[in-house]
This record gives sequence, structure tokens and C-alpha cells, in this order.
Amino acid sequence: MKRIGVIFGGKSTEHEISQMSAASILRAMNKEKFTPVTIGITKEGEWKLYESKDYDKVENGEWEKEAKPFNMGDLKKVCDFAFPVLHGLNGEDGTIQGLFEMLDIPYAGCGVVGASATMDKGVARDLFRCAGIPMCKHIAFISADYTDDKAGIMDRIERELGYPCFVKPSNMGSSVGITKAHDRAELEKALEEAIRFDRRIVVEEAVDAREVEIAVIGNDYPLTAAVGEIVPSDEFYTYHSKYQDSEVTKLVIPAEITPEQRSEMERIAKIAYKACDCAGFSRVDCFIDKKTGKVLLNEINTIPGFTAFSMFPLLWAEAGVPYSELIERIVDYGYERYNAKIERYANWF
Repeated sequence: MKRIGVIFGGKSTEHEISQMSAASILRAMNKEKFTPVTIGITKEGEWKLYESKDYDKVENGEWEKEAKPFNMGDLKKVCDFAFPVLHGLNGEDGTIQGLFEMLDIPYAGCGVVGASATMDKGVARDLFRCAGIPMCKHIAFISADYTDDKAGIMDRIERELGYPCFVKPSNMGSSVGITKAHDRAELEKALEEAIRFDRRIVVEEAVDAREVEIAVIGNDYPLTAAVGEIVPSDEFYTYHSKYQDSEVTKLVIPAEITPEQRSEMERIAKIAYKACDCAGFSRVDCFIDKKTGKVLLNEINTIPGFTAFSMFPLLWAEAGVPYSELIERIVDYGYERYNAKIERYANWF
């Protein structure tokens, strides 16, 4: 049986979410086909091998007490395939994918380019624009620009976007560091908050819109699942409403949208997926403007939440692909991509 290394945790603000996702995957993995290998990374960046099958401890963080120190360079010795469940920093940004490439081990999900491009909201929006994908108006800049000319940056935001607007760290996930600003005073606070998390900042117009998501799997020929809608308990889908207030936040699956809107979401998702060189699996987030009904692309999440109440697995379940089978398909796509790469390399010499 193939040994699947589930890698989770990490030096990220989404460490706890990663633990929850990993525990869900470990529980659901088909043990008749795969042997799970549990590898955690502490908040300090220390790699550890957790050999117990008590996945509740993976979810609540107690795994660290029992895990043994592990050398990341030995990854290929303990597993045949890497399944990263590292949300955010050092997981979705191409860094862990670079390690897998250096170690020459097949892995789930996007490669270095796809992961890094989609993680950076500013870079991703440049790619979306080049691909002709509709999205909200936005401005991107680095923190030094703001430090050098605070008034000028805020004047530009007010002139080009107006209020309300969303201020976002360019390289964070799970809505960490995102603030909705309604006036200049709130804008200044929001910018200062975003700079705490990243040197690159994106400010986006706030469209009165429905938040809808579609799940994608595949490599060169991506497949889409059902469309789901998020009805957040907060003013927008914050970290709190995602992970601490899930009983109040509603996930409507399938979303009540027109056939034309669904078709447009599928079209946008596939174009964006290819434009960013995505592979394996992703969740594509969109807005539907309440006034016009137009679909606008928001972002791509290349390692979406895999918890029991996460949208990605629920959308595939609605499409007839249960959790365990979804994991198998993602592993298959990882091997497909790896084998194609090996075949190309063989033709070089």
C-alpha cells in the first residue's frame, strides 16, 4: 500500500485550522488502499512524526506531546506521497511544494508556481486580469508605499474605490487580517492591521454581493463540483464566522443561483485554475453582484479547508463524490502530474 504523508500545522496563523483539516483527512482515508503517515510541524517550525492513530489529538493539538523529532530531509524514507494540509504561510505559498520538488516526491495539489501565484492576492489578480476574468476593482501596493505617503495612498483609495472597501494582507488566508472600512478613520486602522501580517496589501471595492464558492479537482482538464453559498453571521465572512461561529454561519448547498450563473462560475473557475497553473484541487471563490447578477472572481484557495464543515468536501459530496473517494482522486492527480514530469525528464537525455 502507498504510504501517504499527511503534513499539517506549521508556522502560520492557520495552524489550528490545519490540525482540524488533517484530522478529518486521516480519519476518512481508505486504510485498505493507503497507509497514513502523520507528520506535524509546530508553530516554531519543528517537524515531528506522530505515530499514534488517535486523531483527536491531531485535532486538538495534543499530538505534539507524543510526537518524535523528524528530519524533513527524510520525508521520502517514511512516505511515498506527500499530502500537504498546511493552510497559509509556508503551505499554500509554494515553499513546501519546493521542498517536495527538491526531494523528488509526488504530492497533492498545486506546484510551486500555482501555489505562490494564488496565495498572493495582488499577483493572482494580475493573472486574472490578463485572462480577461471579471473581478472587483482593487489597488495593490507595498507597506513601504503607505509608510512613505499615508495620505496619498488613502486619497487614492477614496478616489478610485470609495467606501466601504476591504483591506487585505496579500498573502494571508482564512480572512486573517481582513477589515471592512467605512470611512477614513477605519481605513487607516485597517491598513495598519493588514501591515501587521504582510508587506503587500490589497484594497478592494466592497460590492453588495452574495459569496459563492465552487470546488475544482484535476490537472489539465479540471472538473467542477456543486456551487455553495456562504451566508456569514458577521458583516462579511471573517475568521470568526468561519471557524468559531460555524453554527450561525450558513452554508447553502447547492446555492440558489440561475443556470446561467452556475455556467459562468464553472467557466471562470476553469479559466482561473489554468491561468494560475493550478493542479490537483482548489476552491474557487466568487461574488454575485446583488444588483446586476454578474459573477465576479474573488480568489483561489489551493489548500482549502478539509474540516467536517468545510465547503470543499461538502461541495464534492453534493456532486456525488464522498470524502474518502475525494482523497483518492486527489492522490491520483498528484501521481498523474508526477509521472508526466518524470516522462518529460526522460525525454531530455
